[in-house]
Amino acid sequence: MNNILEICQEVADMTATQRPDDLFDKNVLHDAIFLSVAKSELDSLMRYGDWQELIKQGRFETRENKVFYPFDEVVGDFYALIHNTVYIQNEGKQAIGAITPEKWMETLNSNPCREEINFRIENNGLRFMEKPRAGLKVVFLYRSNAICIDGKTREFKSVLSKNTDIPVFDKYLVKLGIIWRLNKRNGMDYEEEYNEYQKELKKQFGHTLGTQDIRLASENFLKDEIEIYHVK
Repeated sequence: MNNILEICQEVADMTATQRPDDLFDKNVLHDAIFLSVAKSELDSLMRYGDWQELIKQGRFETRENKVFYPFDEVVGDFYALIHNTVYIQNEGKQAIGAITPEKWMETLNSNPCREEINFRIENNGLRFMEKPRAGLKVVFLYRSNAICIDGKTREFKSVLSKNTDIPVFDKYLVKLGIIWRLNKRNGMDYEEEYNEYQKELKKQFGHTLGTQDIRLASENFLKDEIEIYHVK
């Protein structure tokens, strides 16, 4: 997998410009411009939508007399909740594959205490309408704010900080994005490169888009299973 410096160097070769040697050398304006453009591209891709590469599972346990749980306090890389994926996890069941999102939810959405839990999403957090008992394991899917992976530790990162950082997104797509942004920044015509980028963006996003809304209630639910209602 190519790191961000290698990608920028390939862009330089394709656009007949000087290769950057160190994106984080503040004394070299040429290299700093490449870094700025790369950051803009990766941040834009992260905000584009629910990329499958960025979908993660968050988890917390309810505490005594606590009704509000900010998502960014539960998971440090939180960007956005994947709607309709909050459920109570029963320790007696494991997460297993399912044919449909609805079937997946039916498998996981159960609780031995058979109590009704009402909640709503508020200010990027989960607020229970009544105080739940302590120790409930609440699980949800969310979109991470990661844009790259550390080349050595493989840790997901939300900021480029090393030449060896590897973009989370498809290398070719990132390269196209840097090219049109670089041309625009340099006052050059970028329409053709931008159109090619948009086509590849839609294709890549379509290929990886696998997350769907999951209904939290189903006609197939048994009456002795917990039902979680998302209050709008």
